[in-house]
Amino acid sequence: GMDPLEDSFAFLDFGEEPLYDEAGTAHPADEDELGGGGAHNGHGPGDEGEEGAGEDEDGLSLETLPEYACAYCGVHDSATVIKCTAPNCGKWFCNGGGQSSLGSHCVHHLVRARHKEVMLHPEGPLGETVLECYNCASRNPFILGFIPAKEAGVVVLLCRDCLGLKGLREMSWDLSQWQSLIESRAFLPWLVKEPTEEQTSRSRHLGAGQLAKLEELWKTNPNASVDDLDAPGVDEEPQPALLHYEDAFQYQNILGPLVKLEADADRTAKEALTVEGVAVRWDQGLNRKRLACFHYPRAEAAVHLNLGDELRIRRGTPPEWECLGTIVRFSAAEEVVLELRGGAGAPTSEAAGFSVDVVWRAVTFDRMQMAMRTFAVDETSLSGYIYHRLLGHEVDEPSILVPPPERLAVPGLTALNRSQEFAVRQALSRPLSLIQGPPGTGKTLTSATIVYHMVQMHGGQTLVCAPSNIAVDHLAGKLSAAGLKVVRVQSKARETVPSQVEHLTLHHQVRLLAAAENSALHKLQKLKDETGELSAEDEKAFMREARAAERELLMHADVICTTCVGAADRRLTSRSMRFRQCLVDEATQATEPECLIPLVLGVKQLVLVGDHCQLGPVVMSKKAARAGLSLSLFERL
Repeated sequence: GMDPLEDSFAFLDFGEEPLYDEAGTAHPADEDELGGGGAHNGHGPGDEGEEGAGEDEDGLSLETLPEYACAYCGVHDSATVIKCTAPNCGKWFCNGGGQSSLGSHCVHHLVRARHKEVMLHPEGPLGETVLECYNCASRNPFILGFIPAKEAGVVVLLCRDCLGLKGLREMSWDLSQWQSLIESRAFLPWLVKEPTEEQTSRSRHLGAGQLAKLEELWKTNPNASVDDLDAPGVDEEPQPALLHYEDAFQYQNILGPLVKLEADADRTAKEALTVEGVAVRWDQGLNRKRLACFHYPRAEAAVHLNLGDELRIRRGTPPEWECLGTIVRFSAAEEVVLELRGGAGAPTSEAAGFSVDVVWRAVTFDRMQMAMRTFAVDETSLSGYIYHRLLGHEVDEPSILVPPPERLAVPGLTALNRSQEFAVRQALSRPLSLIQGPPGTGKTLTSATIVYHMVQMHGGQTLVCAPSNIAVDHLAGKLSAAGLKVVRVQSKARETVPSQVEHLTLHHQVRLLAAAENSALHKLQKLKDETGELSAEDEKAFMREARAAERELLMHADVICTTCVGAADRRLTSRSMRFRQCLVDEATQATEPECLIPLVLGVKQLVLVGDHCQLGPVVMSKKAARAGLSLSLFERL
């Protein structure tokens, strides 16, 4: 029922004459006409640029360039520039590439910065236009295109994802004439003109390396300019990671700054991933919590949304309503299902006009820094032998007093082959072992067998970790099948996320224990489920009872499974919880500081399992990666 002519963002009017032929292709002659006509901006084509150019020839300094000058080259013709409207950006870029072959400056910036929102100049031929999809309001220019409408001189902007929708196919538009707004790494010239040769010749010329440095500089200093490229310290590289360290303080002083660089890069990338114009379908979970279901644009593939991730959903600018939530599942229709925290007041009568932000948390990086500090100052954090081996020192290997059993077969698990048996015996007989194997060689089976015999030989709790939740769940299931008492510790944010090993999770076992004993915890939990919340006094009692139940389950477990970062959970770091044996699966996919987190919990026997010939750690910061953060502990040892 919406009148499309009332939506200025969806339709662009180019005057009486259409700018395309029947195939939807722009005509160069029309572009010249577009750049001129006083009906659009009141002066001839390039008047403003020529005036500015004259001033440049007379010695106009870069400081006096207008705000909309290209942040790369300084070209400042309003018809040739476009504004990046991504959060914390707001810079202008021209549709020319100078003397480089990297494509236009505006497209090059959008690619390097991973930004996906642009706006035309208000004094340009088309006026202050935000480029948005008519149907879904997506502002990603890389999936936007246009098709001719029936009205002369009018085109409709549609994103590639909406072309197949049934509602649009029923309209009178010829979707086969859809054409992308970006071709040959530049915006179409009828949308944003290309600077003339004269303008380009008078502009500032930057090489590919300088553009890359400028983009990196903007990540930490959004107000930086080209002049700042020559500032002291801009090109300074961090001290590289070593194969051998003198002591744990040198280890911390080198790897600590690399973790800081990675944290800054990860934060910048996450905070820039705001999606506007999201349509929401409201629902309610079985736990009576409000659910917001929406499609996250497929073009945002770089986001890598995972179960348990935290998002902020809001409506209006400034937001008239906003709420944090956790991704609990992805629906069959490829919807993101977000469980809201305190969804009271949610505008459930509204279905459109929402924005979604990815919430960045420093917990992961704080725990890495804390592990390195503990490694440096706490002599009891792990055995002396493992301490020196992590630093790359050659020291005599102590013997394991308890010999491995003659028979290695484990009930509930597949029998081992000869190479697997050899790996198990070696791991059980030595304080530090690395087990490498290509895919399909039975590393998970070997790991489960090692952990089973560690429990039988030494008692206490064995800590099993991996960098990913999927790997931890898989190994936890294997160990449970072997008859061990397994507790899977998850972060609080993931406790509402369905899991294949739900019965092994700590929060699930706490509920079962409370119900079986009909304890005060069970009664409080039942009251909380029925009413949705507890009084302050009851909430305090509930938390006290829950912590006591968690301690009881953890102390009586054979194996505790969690991610490497999850090993720093406060429930596992108390002095009463010390882990003499630890196995880290997929160790080659964790950065060294991440892998260190579980090791400083008192480990005296360590097994690292992985394959350095496969995928290594994912490092966002190029500086940190070049300095060696992308080298896993497994590979360095």
